[in-house]
Amino acid sequence: MLKRRAYSFLDEWRRTKKNECLLIKGARQIGKTFLVRQFGKENYESFIELNFEKEPELKSAFDGNLDVPNIIKEISLRKPGIKIVPHKTLIFFDEIQSCPQARTALKFLAQDDTFDVIATGSLLGLNYKEISSIPVGYERQYEMHSLDFEEFLWALGLEQSAILSLKENFDKKLPVEKSTNEIMQKYLREFMAVGGMPEVVNKFLETSNYNVVHEEQQKILNDYLNDIAKYATTADKPKARNCYLSIPRQLAKENTKFKYSEVEKGGTARKYANSLDWLRDANLVRYCYNCIPPEFPLAAYVRDEQFRIYLNDIGLLICMYGYQMKEAIVTDSLSGTIKGGIYENLIADFLVKKNYPLYYFKRDDSSSEVEFLLEKECSVVPVEVKAKKGGTSSLDSLLKKDEIKYGYKIINGNVGQLGKKITIPHYMCMFL
Repeated sequence: MLKRRAYSFLDEWRRTKKNECLLIKGARQIGKTFLVRQFGKENYESFIELNFEKEPELKSAFDGNLDVPNIIKEISLRKPGIKIVPHKTLIFFDEIQSCPQARTALKFLAQDDTFDVIATGSLLGLNYKEISSIPVGYERQYEMHSLDFEEFLWALGLEQSAILSLKENFDKKLPVEKSTNEIMQKYLREFMAVGGMPEVVNKFLETSNYNVVHEEQQKILNDYLNDIAKYATTADKPKARNCYLSIPRQLAKENTKFKYSEVEKGGTARKYANSLDWLRDANLVRYCYNCIPPEFPLAAYVRDEQFRIYLNDIGLLICMYGYQMKEAIVTDSLSGTIKGGIYENLIADFLVKKNYPLYYFKRDDSSSEVEFLLEKECSVVPVEVKAKKGGTSSLDSLLKKDEIKYGYKIINGNVGQLGKKITIPHYMCMFL
């Protein structure tokens, strides 16, 4: 059974909540349903699950009066045998985006507080207009992702003490012992090939077979494309699909800024912008915006029309390049400009799962470029990503600014520091 850090968040919510339901957001197949089932069965005397996609007839339980006694009555009619134990029951609304009135009902269920309620949704950003009243103040939201690199290491069986030892090297800016560093880089390349989708990780653990891994990833990608066909508007269906399938090509360019011309010759923002937004709202992609100047607060300097797009899981990106890309990644034999874009998506994967918004810096009139900008202690922290090693003229230029206290150079190497520039290997981004 995969250990997920989200489990600790659920436990904290259960202990600290007051008149508050929990809403877990995230893409499909990242493990939301499995996690809530595990949590419910381990922490409650009674666990009741309602899946609004598998059991669409349950939606009618929320068509009328939304007071709690009526909701329970209507649910019990449709699910005979349920048992409500006051203060020892968890009701689980799965795929709540398919029943907007159930989302509205969270307010009244939270106010009643007789039992706990957790809802999950994978396409919540797509149908907010259908919700008659969003339960502001009565739901705590949590965004869940596929496994991050540390969770992947847990799955491989790496002891927490070993991870904490690496964290000490990161904190003290001390090089990691050579053999340990090489092992960690090997684990990272495996993570890139496998990614963090729970079912894919389980297949890898069970079989150690990259063919099986690739087949499972292809199933997920096909499911995502089917979701586009099922849920996108008629006008957006082909455009969203084409935007999604263009991302591997976008990242293979020297400048990974999203270009509509890569989707279709002569493509424009007017034609495709809504389709890209659909992909973002479905949690399939992440936007990374250009900030000029790169100053705190970054949100004040965003250029909305200049952005990069990264996939929500590094393993799915590698899969989209074809099976042989796995061999190139795992054996570290990949070369060419495409390597830079892949490692950008890898670090974006790390940062998103650490809850950082994604920003980058690139001037229009020069080659000056830094892949990511973070905010720490009311200051900007520039992050330059190298697929292997190399110069960092753009990072060095930013570090000359007095208001920037330090920055990171991320490489296929070891830990070090030179002035305000801190060098770390890619895998240590789990400690940022």
